[in-house]
Amino acid sequence: MVGAGLSGAVIGRHLAEAGHKITVVDSRAHIGGNCHTERDEKTGVNVHVYGPHIFHTDDAEVWDYVNRFETFQPYKNRVKTTSLDPKGQRGVFSLPINLHTINQFFGKTFRPDEAHDFITKEQADTSIADPQTFEEQAMRFVGKDLYEAFFKGYTIKQWGMHPSELPASILKRLPVRFNYDDNYFFHKYQGMPENGYTQMIEKILDHRNITVQLNTTFTRDMGTAYDHVFYSGPLDGYFDYELGRLGYRTLDFERFDTQGDYQGCAVMNYGEESVPYTRITEHKHFAPWESHEGSVCYREFSRAAEPEDIPYYPIRQVKEKALLQDYVTLAEQAKDVTFVGRLGTYRYLDMDVTIREALDTARNYLDLRTAGQPAPVFAVDPV
Repeated sequence: MVGAGLSGAVIGRHLAEAGHKITVVDSRAHIGGNCHTERDEKTGVNVHVYGPHIFHTDDAEVWDYVNRFETFQPYKNRVKTTSLDPKGQRGVFSLPINLHTINQFFGKTFRPDEAHDFITKEQADTSIADPQTFEEQAMRFVGKDLYEAFFKGYTIKQWGMHPSELPASILKRLPVRFNYDDNYFFHKYQGMPENGYTQMIEKILDHRNITVQLNTTFTRDMGTAYDHVFYSGPLDGYFDYELGRLGYRTLDFERFDTQGDYQGCAVMNYGEESVPYTRITEHKHFAPWESHEGSVCYREFSRAAEPEDIPYYPIRQVKEKALLQDYVTLAEQAKDVTFVGRLGTYRYLDMDVTIREALDTARNYLDLRTAGQPAPVFAVDPV
């Protein structure tokens, strides 16, 4: 298993329980990948070192799986955003856009049906019949004022390009609610691991057939000593970037500590382009069952990833998709390797989807091995 994040841990555990001897290698000094959490010595806050991860899913088997290794406490993600209203006044609003957001933003007292008519008949740009870009998608469904306050500036900062240059698919399902529900997610199961993701993954990896090697950089020749390699590192990195580098956005975190409660919520977005960071996260609010006097906060900045940076979000624009296809063609010639996870398949994946794909990949591998057939290079088509 190349990578000690969710993909490597889940696949490794499933195969270990089936009797296979598993070696997990990771170039970092810790397990957990970008889900890594650790206790801050000064404040006792459990910090999401690479940015917040909130678990949400409708997949009952995945929910049962993570709860097998760690108790998940109930957690609702209630995001706030600081932005300008139509009069140019700064305010704090709830996301996703809901009835409270609409009434506060426009200074109204709408009921649900009135708000629906107001947005769909007076605000939405109905002249856009088939939205092709992010901007058109937002304008079509919520109109200019809400788009500019909550989407435009944030998106420019997050993706480094204007929303008119991004595909509508990025804004797949515009979350607008005509009630006062401010839960960011729709999913049936939502929560946070009581003691953090790293402790959960540590328990997943705790099996007599699993050996973990940290501070270990994988090279292709290492794979010759094993029956099969499951690779969750960067797809282009496996081939030493011989065709070029796939594009990613990365994140920089500016940490600051404070006493008491800094912002009163876990996530505060900043919709104005003039504010250089996209959001501030206050990590003790991700564990509301705990109590801490001190507080750890991150200002979050997004930019294009350089070769030495940690890749976060695959860009997947036209140029990147063409290069991805070239790497997929190259990968399909490889033997005894399966590319998995966010980096291995160059796709943005939520944690629950990562675990689902890992379980399916491990089961499929065992079935094919029993049938004497080779495992696929990609369990899921990256293209």
